[in-house]
Parts: sequence; structure tokens; C-alpha cells
Amino acid sequence: MKNRIRIIRNAIIAVLFTSLVSCDVLDVELPSVISGNSFWKTEEDVKAAIQGMYTYLREVDEELFLLGESRAETSGLNAAGSSGGYDIYFNNTLTSATVGASWKPFYSLINSCNLIIKYADGINFNSQADKNYYLAQAYVMRAYAYYVMARSWGDLIIRTEPVEGTDPKVLYKERSSVGEVFTLIKSDIDKSIELFADHPNSGAPASGRIYWNKPAANALKGDVYLWTGKRLNGGEKDFTIALNALKEVKQPGVDLIADFSKIFDVGNKFNSELLFCAHYQKDERNHNFYWHTWIIQAGVPGNIDEETKNTIFPTGGGQSLTAPTKLLIDSYDPDDTRKASTLYEIYTYDEDGNRAYYQSVCMKGKGLVEAGHRYFMSHVILYRYADVLLMMAEAKNALGMDPSDEINQIRKRAYGENFDKHIFVSGSKEYNDEVILKERLLEFAFECKRWWDLLRFDKVFDLVPSLQNKKGKDYLKLFPISDDLLSKEPMVKQNPGYDD
Repeated sequence: MKNRIRIIRNAIIAVLFTSLVSCDVLDVELPSVISGNSFWKTEEDVKAAIQGMYTYLREVDEELFLLGESRAETSGLNAAGSSGGYDIYFNNTLTSATVGASWKPFYSLINSCNLIIKYADGINFNSQADKNYYLAQAYVMRAYAYYVMARSWGDLIIRTEPVEGTDPKVLYKERSSVGEVFTLIKSDIDKSIELFADHPNSGAPASGRIYWNKPAANALKGDVYLWTGKRLNGGEKDFTIALNALKEVKQPGVDLIADFSKIFDVGNKFNSELLFCAHYQKDERNHNFYWHTWIIQAGVPGNIDEETKNTIFPTGGGQSLTAPTKLLIDSYDPDDTRKASTLYEIYTYDEDGNRAYYQSVCMKGKGLVEAGHRYFMSHVILYRYADVLLMMAEAKNALGMDPSDEINQIRKRAYGENFDKHIFVSGSKEYNDEVILKERLLEFAFECKRWWDLLRFDKVFDLVPSLQNKKGKDYLKLFPISDDLLSKEPMVKQNPGYDD
């Protein structure tokens, strides 16, 4: 049975990727070849399609970095000053002609969800609960894809039916308002949570953290309602819904782990802190965006200390298109154990032993070294329990409640034996928000969350150096739509501010 699923899944992916070449509109697939008599007949077909859906999720990993991290204060140039074009993100000088981040792969992911939602319901399963479990994953995946895009581009084309042909009435659509998009996102999340119900696999079991599950769906719900509470005037009602959803995440098998560094260890990929991750595996897909955050072997200077040479860089392998900024490095208190597991500082030494800073690399996605080769196969973590705790603190603070417990759970792990010097005591709402946002920086740097955190707290023009002289240009909070995409989408208009 497993072989049948693998064969069908590979056939689906081959057909879908072949169709990507022929579809110029959204680069969504045109899978009519497999949606008729040859497919969507059995429970195994749905399982194979679910695996294909997660393959599409891995295709958006670089977009997640560009959209969620690269424009914040965490990412910058390497020591050589080269960036492979990433400098337009670091410097916030994006234009429609130069932007590479695109919504195309997200619509491909959405189309795979829409196919499952359309066809799975008509297929007989041995268990209705199993059918609901797979449908739940498709609904929450669609919600997640739209949530990423809505925070990045605002108004969006809403597609809830799969693209299976070339009818212009289906292919070409105008964007709907961001409010309408969030109505769909919230509906999909609620539908997903309802369908997960009490299925044995819905509770984030160790082996299931690479699949959407009920705790992860509730984490997404809390995230979404925090966003609409702050950015779309949802206010107290949305903050309350967010807090209640986040409280539902904690259950047996979900908790912080004691050692921050172990969260990202490729040998500990299914630890209890992880809620949902994009899965990477050697000989399946070896590289994700963390490839760009590690230094290429040829870029490692010769005049470094022996520990750095022998422990950190006997193997390079990355592209070093981006590096942690000095601003990020200096944000960590000396007592904070998270720093060593987030970044490593490289120093060079002259003949007199004088030390000079060279650059840093991100340690979270360093992957696996085997036979002298580095495989960037660390999970791309989308939600973990620390995120839930800090979102709970944020929701509580917005509701006038004390967020101390959640913040101190995070700090206790971060500062270890020095925690007594760093205990958080609640103050004003403004002060508490400042602390929460800072904790999120220290906890989640290079996890593709920082840009959206800054937007949610309305701090991009205060905390991102390249934007501090651009206050008032609020259009910069969104990304431009590329000229290439606009040329293929006659009914889509450019985001205001980028259309000059």
C-alpha cells in the first residue's frame, strides 16, 4: 500500500509540475489529466494528494524567508558585501521590476488544497473520521497560504475551486479586499478544527509534526486573530478569540523543551516543542532557505581561531547570501543562552593576535554534515510552543491582563541559572508590548516571523534602520507585485505606492 501511495504521489507531482510550465497565469497546475477517470477514486488517491500538498509547501520556503524575515532588522549583507540580489530586501528598496518574492507558489499550494477539498468528499473512506482528518489538513493549509499572502500583498485573488482548465473566466480574476480574504481564512481554520475533532492523529503526535494537526491549527487561529485584532480593528473580540484558541494548544506531548539549542537539532526533529514544520530529508530535498544563511567554504577566512576552524567550519556548503546583522547580535544580553544557538560570530586575527569581527552565520538551520558535505535539511519550523506562549502574552496584554507567566516561561529557559536577574514584572501596556516584541526577536530570529511581528506591533518604521527615514510611506508595509506577474494578470492592479 505504501508503494502504491508513493507511485501515485510521484505521478501527481510530475503531472502538476509539467502543467506549471504551460500555465502562465498564476503558475497553478492544470491537473485535469488526473482529476477525471484516472484519479480521485480511492482513499489512497487522497492520501497521495495530501503528500503532494506538503511537497508544494516546501516549494514556498524561500518565499517565507523573503516575505517574513529579509526586510526586518535581523538580516543583512555578508562580509564580502555580496547578496545575490537580496540587498533590495535588506535595504527596503523593492520595486515591481526587481522584486523576486511572488505569490505564484502559494497559489500552486492553494490549488492542491482546492483539489483535495473538491474531490475527497465524494470518495468512500473506510472511516469518516479519516476522511475528515485529511480534509482538515487541506482547509488549514489553504488558510495558512492565504494568511501569508494577505500579510504580504493585502488584497488577493480568492480561489476556492481548483483551476482545471483554460477558461479565461476562471483564470483571470480581480483581487478581493483583504477583509474578504480574512473571512475565508477564519472560516477555513474553524472548518479545519471542526474536522480534526478527536482523530487519533490530530493531537500533534511525535511523528505527525510534519502534518497539520489540531494544536497547530489553533496556533494559526491565535496568530490570525491577533493580526486582525491589531491590524483590521478586530479589537477586544478578536483578542479574546485568539487567547482562547491559544489556550487549546497545550495538551499532552506539547511543551517547551529544556534546551533551546535542541529545538533545531536535526537529530531531534520531532521534539515536543514543535507544532508544525515543513519537512526536509536527506536524498529527498536537501536544501531550504537556510542554505543562504551559512558561509560558503571558500568564504571562510584562513586567519580564524582553531576552535572556529575545527568545530564550526571544517565544512561550509552554504551560499552566505545573508548574514545576521550586528544590530541583532548586540540585542542579546550576555546571559541569554539563545544567542549561541541562533548565530555564530566569526572573528579574524592578525599577526599580533588582535581580533576583528568578520561576519556571523545562522545556527538554526545548519543542517547535517555527512562525509564532508553539509545538507541543509533542518525543519523549517512554522509553529512551536514558544510562539504560542508569546502570542498568549500579547493577547493577554491587549486585554489588560498580566502576561508575566508566559514571558517568564520563555525567559527561564533563555537565562537558565541567571533567570533571577531577568524576571519580567508587568508594567504598562506599552512597556509590556515592547518587552514581548523584543522577546520575539531574541526567540525567533531567522524563523521567518520578524517582519510580520514588526507590522503587527506597528514598529517597522521605528526598528528597521533602512525604513527609519521613510516614515509616512505606509505602502512599504506591503510588497509590490512583480511586473512579470502583472503582465500575465490583466485584472490585477499594482499595490498603491508602487504604481508610480
